[in-house]
Amino acid sequence: MSGQTHLKFLNYNAVVENSTDGLMHSEAQTEAWGVSFAKKLKPGDVVALEGDLGAGKTALCRGICKGLGFNGTVNSPSYAIVHEYPNEPPIYHIDLYRLKNTNDLQDIGIEDLTSGITLIEWPQMAGNFPLNITHRITIKITNENSRELRVSNE
Repeated sequence: MSGQTHLKFLNYNAVVENSTDGLMHSEAQTEAWGVSFAKKLKPGDVVALEGDLGAGKTALCRGICKGLGFNGTVNSPSYAIVHEYPNEPPIYHIDLYRLKNTNDLQDIGIEDLTSGITLIEWPQMAGNFPLNITHRITIKITNENSRELRVSNE
């Protein structure tokens, strides 16, 4: 993995100015970080979001979608597996938590979602299926009110 850095801090502005990693203290701050991160994305990018249940993956997705210009509702697609948000470029929000097997990925046409920006929660559930990840964001719960984000470019 190239481009990986690790930094903890308390000032949100430091996220935007100095690093892509950070320590978030609220859902709103996580969403704001996502808005800023979205500026780095381009069509064809695939962002993997990893973290335990309740870590803030969907909150981060809401921020990224907002940063890409989508102002609609962003919810976890846990049961639908994929939500496509009408946007330019299109945004594909995928949650693989309930994936039964990797054949389901072919059934939903994940390989065809290349025209937009794809956000994948629980990418580890895909096993060895190639997801063509360009950015990996790991969210670690450090305590009840804070989350540590680590970003790597792949």
